[in-house]
Amino acid sequence: MLAAKCYPASGDNQQRPWLVFIHGLLGSGEDWASVLPYFSQWSCITLDLPGHGGSQSLNSQDAFAALSQQIGETLLAYNIHHYVLIGYSLGGRSAMYHACFGDSAGLKGLAIEGGNPGLRRFDEREARLEHDRQWADKFRRLPLPDALSEWYRQPVFAELSEPARSRLIMRRSHNSGSAVAHMLEATSLGHQPWLVEELQRLVECRNIPFCYLCGEQDVKFQQIARDNGFPLRMVNAAGHNAHSVNPAGFAERLLSFLKEC
Repeated sequence: MLAAKCYPASGDNQQRPWLVFIHGLLGSGEDWASVLPYFSQWSCITLDLPGHGGSQSLNSQDAFAALSQQIGETLLAYNIHHYVLIGYSLGGRSAMYHACFGDSAGLKGLAIEGGNPGLRRFDEREARLEHDRQWADKFRRLPLPDALSEWYRQPVFAELSEPARSRLIMRRSHNSGSAVAHMLEATSLGHQPWLVEELQRLVECRNIPFCYLCGEQDVKFQQIARDNGFPLRMVNAAGHNAHSVNPAGFAERLLSFLKEC
């Protein structure tokens, strides 16, 4: 079972499905703090992925299958039977996998922010496994602030200013380098199934509302959305981590989507 924090709605709003927020690599449920006030009319729960936050002592030996089971067990423990999954980056990939292959009978909607649906070709997956092994080695070997400094200079974080990058490094330095390395390897994109066809079946056969949220500066993930025919909703004045940079804009897009759920 994953560590989690609940923020129940009151009165008639309790009839709505719960909003389940899942953070990205190096984060925790606290990453959604600036977003949650916009959803006071909804019951919300934030999860801490294995190796992160209150779940730092947990790991997922079987990667996505085990993580999906942990998500399901956590929701059941909190008596949550109808819910919308909202995931960022690794949290988005975890949410997509759970929606497609997990015990998701209670799923009422799926909102993914900058999550990769997978790689189709074997050579792409092998290259990604090697890429993630190298990063995991850095997180094990280097002082964590040094590893984080390199991590946040990857092209996907190009929109970060130096002060913003420094703040992120300071904020993430409470993590365990070895725990991050384990999670990075266990949930490598090279291990993840290609989820596009399963997502299409989810939408078409189960009529599950689905949206793909992306910062207007996040060109890479906009292209992923377009290449796969995902229903893209752009968040203004933001890059890859749109909900952190522009919580109001992110909330506006998500609240519009929730009218469908």
